[in-house]
Amino acid sequence: QVQLVESGGGLVQPGGSLRLSCAASGNSFSFYVMGWYRQAPGKERELVASITSGGSTAYVDSVKGRFTMSRDNTKNTVSLQMNSLKPEDTAVYYCNLQGWRAGNAYDFWGQGTQVAVSS
Repeated sequence: QVQLVESGGGLVQPGGSLRLSCAASGNSFSFYVMGWYRQAPGKERELVASITSGGSTAYVDSVKGRFTMSRDNTKNTVSLQMNSLKPEDTAVYYCNLQGWRAGNAYDFWGQGTQVAVSS
């Protein structure tokens, strides 16, 4: 089992910044993808950013150049630095871990953290 705990959400004005963090505990995986997803009211959950065990990152087009995902292996955390926030970034943000071990796939989610961008 893996536990994921997000933090760092809140209310920010348009153009502002927030930094989300996700702390992972429990079992570890040599091969994994960690992602930040978001879900706005009435919309489907979408993948915003991801990082692989090899360190490769990817972003949805709407956040490229504004969001940066990083990880700290010593602390078992991943972060999402969000700059130049827009009202359309308002959503609940979820941390996700997909891991593979001995031919089995595993999928874990955090509880989510609310981000609201409003003046």
